[in-house]
Amino acid sequence: MRKTNFHTHTARCMHANGKDEEYVLAAIEAGYEELGFSDHTPWKYDSDFVAHMRMRLDQFDEYYNSIKKLKEKYKNDIKILIGLECEYYPKYMKWLESFVKEYKLDYIILGNHYYDTDEKRIYYGRYCNDDSYVKKYIDGAIEGMKTGLYSYLAHPDLFMRGKIEFDDFAKEESYRLCKVAKELNIPLEYNLAGAQYNEELGIEQYPHREFWKIAAEVGNKAIIGVDAHDPTALKTDYYRNQAIERLKNLKIEIVDSIDCTKINEK
Repeated sequence: MRKTNFHTHTARCMHANGKDEEYVLAAIEAGYEELGFSDHTPWKYDSDFVAHMRMRLDQFDEYYNSIKKLKEKYKNDIKILIGLECEYYPKYMKWLESFVKEYKLDYIILGNHYYDTDEKRIYYGRYCNDDSYVKKYIDGAIEGMKTGLYSYLAHPDLFMRGKIEFDDFAKEESYRLCKVAKELNIPLEYNLAGAQYNEELGIEQYPHREFWKIAAEVGNKAIIGVDAHDPTALKTDYYRNQAIERLKNLKIEIVDSIDCTKINEK
């Protein structure tokens, strides 16, 4: 299995650290063959809302050009892809589709963080103790996957950050999500940033073992995502090795590449 990561942020999202080149150098040092940058996408809001966890739209050109230069500079050492982590916001999807095609991005991944749009400030990681928001989370993830734009679903069990226990409803909704991902052949991400949070907090949120048991039963494919918010996250294999062991024990197929044709086929 190749050592790859397609979930990498930059300081532009306002909750990550380090320079773009430091992420590349860390990946090379750690033996990665392929590194994808997928910082939180800017959105062209139709309101005066200012997001607190993503780059501004007027920062995107600098992001794109920075990664493009690194892609060329280190082409003999590592393969670099330019992407974004994007939500599924129904009213902004036409804009997003046009935007990613205009810049000829290599890929986008689906990160389902907010209900409807972050303008409403309803973050699933806080609201999912209410089962109605668990359902909204699963509905949004499924609708996003069905667009055919996204290469994979990041942190599919993020809803467990807001839910106290993995109860029957969580189980039922997880089956619903996993079955659609299986039908669409979309990998589910085993998120290493979440694994680190779990260990540091001493509680199980995401990745959640019960969710991944269901993914194993359904027959989903997994992709390991560092979800790097600091270059040092790429330098340690502790959580990556832990993920590989757990997924192999569950007999879940781990993929090390992504489909970069999706956004160009639409």
